[in-house]
Amino acid sequence: MCVANLKAVPMKSVAVVACMDVRLDPMEIFGLDLGEAHIMRNAGGVVTDDMLRSLAISQRKMDTKEIWLLHHTDCGMSGLDNDAFLAELEKEDGARPTWHPRGFNDVEQDVRDSYQKLVEDPHVDARRVRGFIFDVHTGKLHEIGLAGRDAHGHPAEKVLD
Repeated sequence: MCVANLKAVPMKSVAVVACMDVRLDPMEIFGLDLGEAHIMRNAGGVVTDDMLRSLAISQRKMDTKEIWLLHHTDCGMSGLDNDAFLAELEKEDGARPTWHPRGFNDVEQDVRDSYQKLVEDPHVDARRVRGFIFDVHTGKLHEIGLAGRDAHGHPAEKVLD
């Protein structure tokens, strides 16, 4: 695949923060083509310190203007007992990790928690953030409201096909 004709700056000025789950294809879900958005993935699609670093670079050096948070149903991080997992790693490896697993019980609340981390970071512009939950059973994408409204000022709940 030759990508010499593409620039490193996303054509749609979007950064997507998504879960690393193999059932998710953020580009297909959002109808994006190669070169249109930065796609950043981790376990759970949660906003971590490293994600904040990547988003700050994406916004300040690659001119992204909007952030889309993509979580999904039946996530492996849902129900993960953070303390038990850390204790398990410490017991098996002899050292407790310095990072936090960020397991959660409510996927919608976790999208809102990730949004809140963006808002609290002084290096990330969180004025244009949208939150989504992809239903792995139906293939439907649900946009959830953040702070009562989505990034376009629409009412908090709507379903995208």
